[in-house]
Amino acid sequence: MTLVPTQVTFRGLAHSDALEADIQARVAWLEQFYAGIVRCRVLLDRPHRHQHDGRHFHVRIEMTVPGGSPIVVNHEPSLHGRLKDAGGEAHRKATEIESVHRYARVALHDAFDAARRRLEDFAREQRGAVKTHEAPEQGPVAP
Repeated sequence: MTLVPTQVTFRGLAHSDALEADIQARVAWLEQFYAGIVRCRVLLDRPHRHQHDGRHFHVRIEMTVPGGSPIVVNHEPSLHGRLKDAGGEAHRKATEIESVHRYARVALHDAFDAARRRLEDFAREQRGAVKTHEAPEQGPVAP
């Protein structure tokens, strides 16, 4: 279980204990990469409810870390997912709920992977392990 206070918000879909448990597990996973996370807020949003294109999720993760500005990750649905869905089987009502949660999990995992990369970058900056280039010398040129 995670020690980071986590606020989970669902917008455009019903609250799901399974998805919330998955989010809590992913926040705990992020603690492996940076143990100083103060707070994490996650928004899982299904902005459009079109009959054929309604399974696209927007995920926003906002993490507060000490000594830095908040790390914000916005994961938007891409056209590649839409193209993959176009060639799928015929829509069946019985699997509608399972497929919605499956696609939500994929969006969550992609967003948390991006958050991990941002946390790793932040940790490198704090350690000073980021390459810096020397500023070019400026001044008048002597003849």
